[in-house]
Amino acid sequence: MFSGKVTWQGGMCFEGTSGSHHTIIMDTGKDMGGADRGARPTEILLMSLAGCSGIDVVHILQKMHLSIDAFSVSVEGDRAETEPKFFTEIRLLYSLKGEALTPEKVERAIRLSQEKYCSIANNLNRVSKIVFAYEVNGKRFPEEGYLS
Repeated sequence: MFSGKVTWQGGMCFEGTSGSHHTIIMDTGKDMGGADRGARPTEILLMSLAGCSGIDVVHILQKMHLSIDAFSVSVEGDRAETEPKFFTEIRLLYSLKGEALTPEKVERAIRLSQEKYCSIANNLNRVSKIVFAYEVNGKRFPEEGYLS
């Protein structure tokens, strides 16, 4: 079982503590009555998706005996206009560098993460469209737009 707790810090700020004893600060901007002391919970949700999938991709590529020199995952999302304002579309851009990395192997790792291993992706894709693109050693795939 996974667990966590959030504790009000005043204003709109909360400190979250995970079951593994790590903390994170969440807040809103001043326009919503907060003090901008931390990331928005919705930003954390997007970063959680990117982190979960990133961990999977590293693990899968390591199982393929491929070395990664640099790796980042950028994420952005569009929200519905009306409450509860869930994410309608989430876009991920995986950027990897490594001498032996090929677009085919990177795409396979990403697809395995998105379609099978990343529990956050598999929860979010029930209400959100998740699309991705990737860069391998500076070359983008697909060259335009995102994969569907």
